[in-house]
Amino acid sequence: MQSEFEMSMMGELTFFLGLQVKQSSEGIFINQAKYIQDLLKKYKLNEVSPMRTPMATGLKLHKDLSGFLGMIGSLLYLTATRPGIVFATCLCARYQANPKESHLSAVKRILRYLKKTQSLGLWYPLYSGFDLLVYTDSDYGGCQVDRKSTSGSCQFLGGKLVSWSSKKQNCVSTSTVEAKYVVALKLFGYFVTMATLLTRSPSSVIPKYIDIRYHFLKHHVEEGNVEMYFVKTKFQLADLFTKALDEKRFNFLVEKIGMTEAKVTDLVSSPTEDLLTYLLSISF
Repeated sequence: MQSEFEMSMMGELTFFLGLQVKQSSEGIFINQAKYIQDLLKKYKLNEVSPMRTPMATGLKLHKDLSGFLGMIGSLLYLTATRPGIVFATCLCARYQANPKESHLSAVKRILRYLKKTQSLGLWYPLYSGFDLLVYTDSDYGGCQVDRKSTSGSCQFLGGKLVSWSSKKQNCVSTSTVEAKYVVALKLFGYFVTMATLLTRSPSSVIPKYIDIRYHFLKHHVEEGNVEMYFVKTKFQLADLFTKALDEKRFNFLVEKIGMTEAKVTDLVSSPTEDLLTYLLSISF
């Protein structure tokens, strides 16, 4: 790039817009520990007791008339490296235009969880393949305001997490099956495009995992564009992005999506498990 553009080299990237980057010969570790510390200091939560999960199991947020301006927006940037808080943060963000006391309590719990897990981050080993894999899932009518469902997904390239989302659906589904159809179709076009970019062949096979095979995609399955499989609840990684979970299951899924914890001065050197290989080894 230096031969084509006028630019200066400032050394190896270690910090960029709140992202801490640690590089080694084995790969790259990314987290936002300093950003978390700044948030805790800003909202005077340095001394509070930590929490083991970002949201209480079964918590339902409603419109609240008690009145209190929260700090929901402060957490949104953290979701760039912390997939585990995406569902809780996005759920709170639905009320950011007029946050109240109950929403503030939910946000504080997320921050208390982050206090306990400041060094958690994403590990990207140097060597990985180009297998494209996506998990999709949804709850059913989870929003207490309009009964819309929440779509959750996580995408892997070569077994490494590259994209994730948790979003309320635009329509009201009349069944759990319909809710899962919505999220499956939403991501289908995106991954056909991704596969085309990677292989320059729109007919490349894309492993796509959802709970129920959608008949609208039958043509693409027959054409070999998509492979669809049923995934048992235990191994449904997208479950992390659709609901609040108990500590055991939450930690299990956080580990399986490839998140790891490193000391401030140490770099994780062991690659995470290849999730595609792991999944295909499961006997359904």
